[in-house]
Amino acid sequence: MPTTTVETDVIKDAVQIACRAPSLHNSQPWQWVFSQGQLRLFLDPSRVMDTDHSARQALISCGAALDHLRIAMAAAGWDSHIDRFPEPGNANHLASIDFTPKDFVTERDRRLAGAIEVRRTDRLPFSAITEWQSVEAVVASSANRQTVHLQVISDEMHPSLEEAAKIAASLRMYDTPYQNELHWWTAPFEPSEGIPYSSLVSAAESDRVGVGRPFPAPRRPERRSEIPEDHAKVLLLSTDKDTRADALASGEALSATLLDCTMAGLATCPVTQLTELSVTRELIRKLMDGGGMPQVLIRVGVIPAAEKVPPPTPRRPLSAVLRLKG
Repeated sequence: MPTTTVETDVIKDAVQIACRAPSLHNSQPWQWVFSQGQLRLFLDPSRVMDTDHSARQALISCGAALDHLRIAMAAAGWDSHIDRFPEPGNANHLASIDFTPKDFVTERDRRLAGAIEVRRTDRLPFSAITEWQSVEAVVASSANRQTVHLQVISDEMHPSLEEAAKIAASLRMYDTPYQNELHWWTAPFEPSEGIPYSSLVSAAESDRVGVGRPFPAPRRPERRSEIPEDHAKVLLLSTDKDTRADALASGEALSATLLDCTMAGLATCPVTQLTELSVTRELIRKLMDGGGMPQVLIRVGVIPAAEKVPPPTPRRPLSAVLRLKG
């Protein structure tokens, strides 16, 4: 495919926006290389959790960043042509992206890029969505792709999700490698990665969210007390198989889902601890409409309109994640 050279500053801006994608514990396991008009995305194995044995969670994170990149480039006036897993002999080379100028930038292109800046992972309880059906159609049309399927877990099945969450928490309680990683990524000493203090929930706040991941609990006044229990919708992204390509595609669909919800004025929180363990992953699988492999759960709901927007979680400097060659 003939390529049109993109200015380096456009790539820098787009990669910086792409790196706003969510990642497990804000580990940011991606590396970008720009050379001769082509941008390449690599998995950074040094940032894969030891407990993420197949690197599936890291691949999902990179998929979300890849979709964020496509959206950022579209808003800048460029179509992205993505070749996924272009090197069979290099498992860490996830995508090569060439660019051609767009005929025009749509209002949706601009709004999606704006949603990247606004989106936050919100671990506090949510109020119920009053007009979910109108939102569901939009979200489903973006998230459902050739290899990824979106399902809304019915409210009647939420007790089963909460039971799976309790099982996951009990299995992880004495998992020393997992607990060591969790505490490292929530430590307050690193300003550019990990989960900051402001994004953690207290024990009382956590108790009101039945499917949340247990984190080290900070001591702080209880927030959002006007919502006594979580009334989030829970979405499930799944795939027919469980390959590396499926994980990357799940991340791309995760990005699309989060941003459509954000544009609809909804709060979101990716939930992966229930799909990290084979026991609880199988429990989630039994809740699915058909066969397939659960990849990511997403809590979606409403937060108080007057609530102050929290600061964005930190990201590594551009110089650490983007290499310019040639």
